[in-house]
Amino acid sequence: VVLKVHHFWPPGAMPPSTILTPWCEKIAKDSGGKMRCQIYPSMQLGGTPANLIDQAKDGVADIVWTLPGYTAGRFPLMEVFELPFMSSSAEATSQAAWDYYAQVGHREFPGIKALAVNVHDNGYIHTNPRQIKVMADFKGLRMRAPTRQTNKMLAALGATPVAMPLPALADALSKGVVDGYLLPWEVIPSIKAHELTRYHSETDPKSRALYTAVFTLQMNQAKYDGLPADLKKVIDANTGPALSKTFGQKWDASAPPARKLATDRGNTFYVIPASELANWEKATANLDDEWVRDMTAKGHDGKALLQSAKDMIRKYETAK
Repeated sequence: VVLKVHHFWPPGAMPPSTILTPWCEKIAKDSGGKMRCQIYPSMQLGGTPANLIDQAKDGVADIVWTLPGYTAGRFPLMEVFELPFMSSSAEATSQAAWDYYAQVGHREFPGIKALAVNVHDNGYIHTNPRQIKVMADFKGLRMRAPTRQTNKMLAALGATPVAMPLPALADALSKGVVDGYLLPWEVIPSIKAHELTRYHSETDPKSRALYTAVFTLQMNQAKYDGLPADLKKVIDANTGPALSKTFGQKWDASAPPARKLATDRGNTFYVIPASELANWEKATANLDDEWVRDMTAKGHDGKALLQSAKDMIRKYETAK
């Protein structure tokens, strides 16, 4: 059985090389060679990253790995983990995101079998014209962010959000189309953004992350259902909460080596203290309220869902 695996990263980027390829090697080994992946990086099967989930649903690909947030507003239940100041580590939040998906998030993904749900390491602020030290420094800056909630957050902080796909960011930086961006360290070397950025503003490590983003590794349900029993067991044994935790761990571990590349270039770093971040939390608190209202209008108990997501994250933080 050959599984067509489709994603948007270049093959050498951290997630496919460090996480996806080893997973594919594991299922090939555990199946005694009866099942293997054929990986298509960089959207080689066509479409855009926003199409990937539908490609899994429709059978264009057997497995996809993508961000639901690339389709703004379509998967609002899972956006709860992309609200400001939710996460403190990819490992804990990835485990929480899996549990939350299994309980409620799966309703947004009919016809698809989730293999893993994860988030990336803490997202930080990277700029050119000036260092971001206080909230007022955002004023007048054009900033790129990856998801709907992070764009809302930038607007609340005073910046002008600019929507664009990740591959377009390097060119936009070099031409001055944007003044900066929000990204975790892991992504930056893959587009050499550290070579186009002067200033990096990180958040107090004792505080929660400014943001993170949700990823899903999804399989076409009919493809899974059609597997013989022994190969279903291989998939089942290598997916779910343990895989989601592993994905989170790999993302956390990816930050220091990626950050070192910016350090080696002599870029300038600043850590925003918790006292200043408290002002940012107040300025962005309406995003939580807005999400709760949106979920409640859709027939969910938005307040309970938000609290549930926070409780799950803290459960896994405590268990570490």
